[in-house]
Amino acid sequence: MDASGDPRNYEILSFGPFRLAVAERLLVKGDAPVTVGGRSLDILIALIEQAGEVVSTQDLLKRVWPDVTVEESNLRVHVAHLRKALGDGLDGIRYIINVCGRGYSFVAPVVRLPSPIPTNSYQKLPPLLARMIGRDGAISTLRSQLICRRFVSIVGPGGMGKTTAAVAVAHTMREEFSNAVFFVDLLAVTDAAQVAGAVGSALGCFIRAQDPVPSLLASLAGKRLLLILDNCEHVIEPVATLTERLFGEAPLVHLLTTSREALRVEGETIHLLPPLDSPLEDDELTAAQALTSPAVQLFMERASAGGYPSTLKDGEAPIVAEICRRLDGIALAIELVASRVAAYGIQGTADLLDSRFELLWQGRRSALPRHQTLCAMLDWSYDLLSEHEKTVLCKLSVFVGPFTFEGALAVAGEAGGTEAAAAVASLLDRSLLWTSELGGTIHYRMAETTRTYAVAKLAESPSEQAVRRHHALHCTSLFGLDALRAAALGDRDMSAWTPHLGNVRAALDWSFSSAGDPGIGVELAGRSAPLFLGLSLLNECEHWCKRGLAALPEVDRDTKRELALREGLAISSMFIRGNTDEVRTALVWGLHLAEALGDRYHQLRLLTGLNLFLVRSGDFRAALAFAERGATIADAVGDPDCIVMAEWILGVSHHLAGDQAAAQCHCERGFELAAAWGLVRVDCFGYDHRVRALIILARALWLRGRPERGCEVAHQAIEEATGRDQPVTLCIALAYMIPVFRWTGEVDGVEGRIERLIAHAAKHSVGPCHAIGLALKGEFLIARGEAGTGVQLLLRAMATLRAERYQLEATGFYRALADGLARCGQFEEASAAIAEGLALAEQRGGTFDLPELLRTQAEINLAGPRPDATRAEASLLAALDCARKQSALGWELRAAIALARLLAQRGDADRARDMLAGVYEQFSEGFETTDLKAAARLLAELGHCSQESACG
Repeated sequence: MDASGDPRNYEILSFGPFRLAVAERLLVKGDAPVTVGGRSLDILIALIEQAGEVVSTQDLLKRVWPDVTVEESNLRVHVAHLRKALGDGLDGIRYIINVCGRGYSFVAPVVRLPSPIPTNSYQKLPPLLARMIGRDGAISTLRSQLICRRFVSIVGPGGMGKTTAAVAVAHTMREEFSNAVFFVDLLAVTDAAQVAGAVGSALGCFIRAQDPVPSLLASLAGKRLLLILDNCEHVIEPVATLTERLFGEAPLVHLLTTSREALRVEGETIHLLPPLDSPLEDDELTAAQALTSPAVQLFMERASAGGYPSTLKDGEAPIVAEICRRLDGIALAIELVASRVAAYGIQGTADLLDSRFELLWQGRRSALPRHQTLCAMLDWSYDLLSEHEKTVLCKLSVFVGPFTFEGALAVAGEAGGTEAAAAVASLLDRSLLWTSELGGTIHYRMAETTRTYAVAKLAESPSEQAVRRHHALHCTSLFGLDALRAAALGDRDMSAWTPHLGNVRAALDWSFSSAGDPGIGVELAGRSAPLFLGLSLLNECEHWCKRGLAALPEVDRDTKRELALREGLAISSMFIRGNTDEVRTALVWGLHLAEALGDRYHQLRLLTGLNLFLVRSGDFRAALAFAERGATIADAVGDPDCIVMAEWILGVSHHLAGDQAAAQCHCERGFELAAAWGLVRVDCFGYDHRVRALIILARALWLRGRPERGCEVAHQAIEEATGRDQPVTLCIALAYMIPVFRWTGEVDGVEGRIERLIAHAAKHSVGPCHAIGLALKGEFLIARGEAGTGVQLLLRAMATLRAERYQLEATGFYRALADGLARCGQFEEASAAIAEGLALAEQRGGTFDLPELLRTQAEINLAGPRPDATRAEASLLAALDCARKQSALGWELRAAIALARLLAQRGDADRARDMLAGVYEQFSEGFETTDLKAAARLLAELGHCSQESACG
């Protein structure tokens, strides 16, 4: 290298496999940037300036640390880091050597690239936006790609911000190319033959009219520059030809193009410009969280620029996030919609998105004509399509959300589908379709703005109804027999079906419309009912099953079509409206029909439904009988999901009927089988039976004298339920784990869990669980000393549950009500409440909480104005006996504590101590829980009393 030349004037220096952009301060090896610290890079530049000469240590210290006094050891450390980054010394290659006592020398050959185009030929760039949102990473990547690979195309749909990104790159690389940056907007070029001439004119080159490319190449020989070709899609062929030749024959020219489709030529690196990130769906999203998203930042900035005077509020954050998601993160769409916020407000703007108005909203007057409305932008893309591509685009607009290639051909294909397949590929290339991987399968989708535009075009076509019919038939075909069985009997991941929801809804809407085909609607409603149930979309399931039954032709009565619809209606109605006679009749009728048809899958599903109905109604013995019938059917079916689910249902039924040993056994056996078969979850009717089994196991463990283990499983149940996208599952987990925490004495967090249950159940219309949450809150207030308020809340909740015939927890709430009334001094009312609870338990043939009811009855007999110790003792002895029969050591201890106190008050301390000790000694854990601590204190007191009696 010529030592007299200042390398800062030449910008790019090459040595070995490395290239150093001095002005850009970027070191590249091959195609990849090399990470080098700022001080180390300063040292490298200083040494290369005097390559082949020795640069003294003092000169290097002054150059790198001009205003700071540092030790020589600092220089040695940075030189060592630099050598490591360069691979100095590997395979005998040397770059930097240390000359003892003098300094350092750069010894590798250095080649400088030819001088760039003179500064005075600089083409003025479009202005840089004052603030660009969410593209810093893309700009950095594009800069690196341009330096390393020379030829990059920014590809994406209209309105994504390709030109904005290209302009930003151009401005940031002016120094890199010594102002030799040329921006050519091809929008006005309509004749393919004019492309090379337009480029030559922008470069200030002399171009021959007949064949401009050779002249252009000759003018660029030996010149280093950055050439940006914007808006290439309408002249894609000549641009592809020109750029391929420039890349191959002008090695110092760097190329950046923007287009809605790739050029697909030699040397091109495609940079797909992604949408702006939007927040994930979250109803509890705060304004601060939303504003970390570039899409929301852009929305609020443009809203403010349009005259909207307010900042984003927490309550509006989910609405704005949903708007940005619906606009697919497309910058232009977000800007245009946000510009309307000043006129309509945030909610009003969201409401207007359901119309086509946003396609016509005006943008900035300074924008290109095709960017002033979304409609104009989409007109530009649409007009570039062939007639067949236009037809296919409009047909595919019937899809709501993702669709497969097979779905595209089913809706848009003709005989053979070859032309349709080619059109789909072309639409994908032109960024009018996007792809994503869902469940291991490639799916396509349109941006919502593109779909809205294409739907309007389809509505003008005489083939619209035929296309919608094909779409509805395709959606029906998604739910064949195997798919239906998988969904109905415990599909382990219902989320795999979620992408189909939008299309199923659209197909059902059309089928039952005046222009549709109700026959398709009947079939689709029945086949998709398990999907709506599995995703806890109960209202939708009920709605579509009702529509299907109303349109069911006479010929389909008493067939599987009617069976599927009535089953879906009965199950969804049970969760929404409670346990009505109509629901029970529908379930029993369906079971008889399934048996007559020999359909074991529907038999098992309906037996499960009847078990649920009877559990919720409080008829635990009958529920157990149906659980046992279901287990027999599951064994005959032989499906692992069915067998595991049947075991867990047996566990639930035995627990509620009062056999805790059997409940624990069946739950644990279900978990063993699930582990052996690799089952992570078993879903049915919108909740996970695995979580349900955890709930029952937690309760059974506490009742059997394992309070610590029971509490651990309770926490696990809530954690797993929280991770499921199933509102019913989480409601049930919270409703039936809160009592376990209270039994154990773990009060921290109980009130918060109760409020969470109430809010979650209200949000998802799970009426019974909402009432249970209110009842649990009343019980909690009673225990906290606010008996009056708690009793009133409990009474209202119990009335709601009675109206819905939801009696699963009725006996427990009668016990809590009796306790609250007694605390208020209303002993007659308390006695009546506990008597009603006991009568209900007797009517059911026993319940799991019968021992606790008897204990509470004894407490009320002792607490009233006329204590009755005899009746109290009888109740406590009955409670002890019942608890032992149920293998419910937890209830037994509570009854034993109460009886021991009663006996001690009568002076029979020895009997009290022996009886209580016999129960206490059966425990092996949980000695810090509330009941065991109370028992230990009482035993200590009884021992003291016994000693005093002996001394006397």
